[in-house]
Amino acid sequence: MKTMTCRDLGGPCDQSFTGDDHNEIIIQQDAHLKEQVADGDTTHAEAAKAMKGRWKNPIGGMRWYRQVKRDFDALD
Repeated sequence: MKTMTCRDLGGPCDQSFTGDDHNEIIIQQDAHLKEQVADGDTTHAEAAKAMKGRWKNPIGGMRWYRQVKRDFDALD
């Protein structure tokens, strides 16, 4: 199990996410962003918008995804 934060993934806070692989952590952060925005947290709105926008640009989205995987793999 490894841990990354919302901030590690491009978000604005230090909420921790733990998983056996980077995909689990990405899914947790996505849910966290949606929950925070639904609760009216404007600091997370920009990160949520960026998350959605990544997949409109497949090259940039994959660049981010591969970087998260590298960062996850580098964790102890």
